[in-house]
Amino acid sequence: MIRPKSQKNKKRILSSYITSTVSVTMVLFLLGILAFILIKADRLSDYVKEKIGFTLVLHDNIKEVEINRLQKILNASDFVKSTRYVDKQTAANELQQEMGEDFMGFLGFNPLFSSLDVKLIAKYTQADSLALLENYFLEYPEIKEVFYQRNLVYLINENVRKISLFVLIFSGLLALIFVALINNTIRISVYSQRFIINTMQLVGATRGFIRKPFIYRSIVFGIYGAIIAFVLILALIYTYQTELTGFVSFNDYISFVIVFIVVLALGIIISWLSTVFAVNKFLKLKFEELFY
Repeated sequence: MIRPKSQKNKKRILSSYITSTVSVTMVLFLLGILAFILIKADRLSDYVKEKIGFTLVLHDNIKEVEINRLQKILNASDFVKSTRYVDKQTAANELQQEMGEDFMGFLGFNPLFSSLDVKLIAKYTQADSLALLENYFLEYPEIKEVFYQRNLVYLINENVRKISLFVLIFSGLLALIFVALINNTIRISVYSQRFIINTMQLVGATRGFIRKPFIYRSIVFGIYGAIIAFVLILALIYTYQTELTGFVSFNDYISFVIVFIVVLALGIIISWLSTVFAVNKFLKLKFEELFY
């Protein structure tokens, strides 16, 4: 009768370890995604800001050589991310597609001018920088007028600040919840072995000696959980790499290394601390208290 009961206890303990590892893996997976979002928050902010740009309306009488020269000067500037030349005909075709009407047939001529669409580096998209750049562009004799959406610039910068603050607070709350989940999972795992802990105490084992195998095992499962979680994160990013273009790239090795280190460190530290607290709790209980 003793042997089947012993095997049953081993299966129960193994089942608790597997459940604990799976739970830790899923929580570390979510923490890894959260870490990735926080690391890439600035990149996402820059990605949105770099959609802001100027439309530089050109004079009608300038030559193609002058346009090319101007475009090369702008592309070489520290504040310009990219430029795109739009000739009169292309501008008319694009406007016609947007309006859904042939306005040139109605007017009998093309009223539009050639232009350069200029996209800026993110750090130059603040309102004061844009005002200075507007005056800077107007100094070129080839440029007739400068347009950019001032209200949109203000809204984007304001919303980016609000979203950044929200993400930071929300991330902090989620991190606390995830840590609590791992802590509870490990506590349940240790709870299933509370009688073993009590038996070891009765035969004279020290607290450090009792804690050691639990901590070692917990850290190992934390490492396994971190590795599996990181693989799942890579699989998720690989699956949606098209949708994440401009935000995440597999060539960004530094971000992946940082996320892996964060997930691994969290897996080890949280598992270690949670196990220490859980084992200490049961070390303080008397035998009759183990049944509650």
